[in-house]
Formats: sequence, C-alpha cells, structure tokens
Amino acid sequence: MPPLAVFYGGTFDPVHCGHLEVARRARDRLQATIHLMPAADPPHRPAPGATALQRAQMLDLAVAGERGLKVDRRELMRSTPSWSIDTLHGIRAELGPDAPVALLIGADGLVDLPQWKAWQALFTLAHFVVAERPGIDLDGRLPEPLPSFLETRWADSVDDLRAVAAGRVLRLQQPLHPESATNVRQCIADGRPWRHLVPTAVAGYIDRHRLYATGAGAPASL
Repeated sequence: MPPLAVFYGGTFDPVHCGHLEVARRARDRLQATIHLMPAADPPHRPAPGATALQRAQMLDLAVAGERGLKVDRRELMRSTPSWSIDTLHGIRAELGPDAPVALLIGADGLVDLPQWKAWQALFTLAHFVVAERPGIDLDGRLPEPLPSFLETRWADSVDDLRAVAAGRVLRLQQPLHPESATNVRQCIADGRPWRHLVPTAVAGYIDRHRLYATGAGAPASL
C-alpha cells in the first residue's frame, strides 16, 4: 500500500510535551512521518503570543533527533489566513489526487469541525486521525451534524486509510495528557512552575527570548 502522508497543524504557542506525545503516538501507530505545521495566521483564535518564526524555531528544537517528526513551514510562507481547505489543496497539488493524506487533530478539533471553512469538503481531500483529549468523550454524543456525517466514515485500521486517498476517520488511542499551550503561557505569566511541561530545549528558548512573561499569550520583546 502507498505511504500515508500525515500533517499535524496547530499554533504550537508554545509546543509542549503533550504535542510531542500525540505526534509520537501517531508516528508509531500509523507508521508514517508526521509533518508538524505551525500556523502563521490562525483564523479561529486570538493572535499567538510568539511570532510565527519563534514558534517554528521552538518546533525545530522540540523535534531535533526525533525519528519521523518533521517541521513543515508551508503556512509561514502564506500571506492569507491558514484555512485548512487551502492547505489541503496545496498538499494535493504536490502529492497528486491518489496519495493517501491525513490531518492529525485533537478530539476538540473534531467537535469544532463544523465551524471550519468548507468542512465537509475537507473529506474529499484528506482523512482525519483524531487524538483523544481529556474531557472529551468520543464515545459520547457529538454535536450535530457530525454523527450522521461521520457514521460511514469511521476506519477500523490504518490500512483503511492507506487504501483510499481521503474521506475516513481513525481514532488514535493514547494516554491522555492535561498539558495545553494556554496553561503553559498562564504558568509562565503567573510565575508558576512550567519548564516540566515543555521539552528542555524549548524551555531554554522561552527563557532566552523572554516569551510569555509579560502576560499570558502576550507578545514579548526579543
């Protein structure tokens, strides 16, 4: 079967240990390289606390030496908002219409999917791999219209994703991690312990550049 191309988008403001565990678990389960894509202009949340370049550099530090994890800077080269539909059209232009492509998202992303631009059309371009997150029960009731839309799309195995180019949804079973970028930023702003929440090299970068210390999510001067 052809290899599966997996893209893990996010603001990564900052990248933390929970992000890395999701990426590692997806790499091992899917037997695929995970491309981590920092967003330049996220349309669904306030402006990031670090610049796009800083967030990409922190990702570089986080994945250094990690097998099968790579940073993909395609979003940083765009002057338009980082809509997933546009990103996937670009990926399809590179890989062709028949290559199996997947977006790796958290369970919260699945719940919010109907708010994404052209969300139903995303399934014509990619699969979705959904990582569990604390407090979100994927076995519970998903908001309409997701249950009926996804009813025939759930995949039982990775081979289901490799067999076709797009359109399926696979659950990624993993240990649940409470880390969030919001919590990391708030801990830094409040002067509470935070370094254990991020990779060591990322903690050093945050210290050197005095990121997030001026207020949770607020840009800091270099």
